[in-house]
Amino acid sequence: MKICYRHPQTSSLGVLGYNGIMLSVNSSAPAFSAPDQSGRLHHLQDYRDKWVLLYFYPKDDTPGCTKEACNFRDNSRVLQKMGVTVLGVSKDSVISHQNFAGKYNLNFPILSDEDKTIIVSYEAWGLKKFMGKEYEGVKRISYLIDPKGTIAKAYDHVNPLTHAKEVVADLTLLTKSSR
Repeated sequence: MKICYRHPQTSSLGVLGYNGIMLSVNSSAPAFSAPDQSGRLHHLQDYRDKWVLLYFYPKDDTPGCTKEACNFRDNSRVLQKMGVTVLGVSKDSVISHQNFAGKYNLNFPILSDEDKTIIVSYEAWGLKKFMGKEYEGVKRISYLIDPKGTIAKAYDHVNPLTHAKEVVADLTLLTKSSR
């Protein structure tokens, strides 16, 4: 069951899903600024007029996060042809991202959000469960942001092995419906 709520910062309506609160479709994507694995700063406004997949993941070089990153790497040509820029976000350091990107030959920016500013503003921080224990951490969620800076799709249940293909399918539908 999904329950509507009002986002405390933006006052827009959102959806409380199985994994917690997410920003709502058709709301403005929060602005951000963060360094990638090479130290280059990225701002959401840099991607105006482009589709952006902003995906959040818990930790560099862990099994699920590695599968998801490699899945985006392996599908990068298709995503690029569709005009999508992939940006990964975790709270790991720039140095950790350098090592992770180098080890797996990642061909897209992964942003370091050590103070969790972006993570929190995109509702990607919250209660998680692992082996019966509850704790707070970065949730594996994603947002597809349209060229105008609006959230076109929110993904609260991400399968690391199939997420890139899911994004391709959704973008195909979204671009067909906007023609």
